[in-house]
Amino acid sequence: MSTQDMTQEEMMDATQPEPENGTEVIEADAQQAEMEQLRGERDQLKDRLARLQAEFDNARKREIKERQDARDYAVQGAVEPFLGVMDNFQLALKADGSAEQLRTGVELILKQMEEALKGLQVQPVETVGAQFDPRIHEALGSIETVEHPDHQVLEEIRRGYKLRDKLLRPALVRIAVNTAQKSE
Repeated sequence: MSTQDMTQEEMMDATQPEPENGTEVIEADAQQAEMEQLRGERDQLKDRLARLQAEFDNARKREIKERQDARDYAVQGAVEPFLGVMDNFQLALKADGSAEQLRTGVELILKQMEEALKGLQVQPVETVGAQFDPRIHEALGSIETVEHPDHQVLEEIRRGYKLRDKLLRPALVRIAVNTAQKSE
């Protein structure tokens, strides 16, 4: 039979080598099955990765929201006690009383404010009569005297505050300078 007499199908079959036995066909089927299995595993891993990324993004967003909620809760807890103080200041501004009545009202508001601070664990720094401590006091001046010990706080210009043991702001004070005590 010549090549001209062969059909195209027969030519295709003639160009492919004849398997010596069925082992090559079995190996090809095994490779094909293994490829399908690997594709399936790859697809599962891609799906798992996508889910983990989405879970991570959700966790990050949830953490940001929880942090903001905690901040808002803290601010609410800090501001709430002062709302009554503000109300009382507004009432004092509307009042038509004497200067003495206004002074008494402001003193009551100041006490209310001190109580609000105390509820937040904020205490004033000890000043007048205490020994000067540069960790909690800031000296703005001195007063020469022989009646008080050297470096004793004589006057508070601005009150300082601590939150538990942490200094929020130092007290501005004037201290005693006792030259007689220094020379001894």
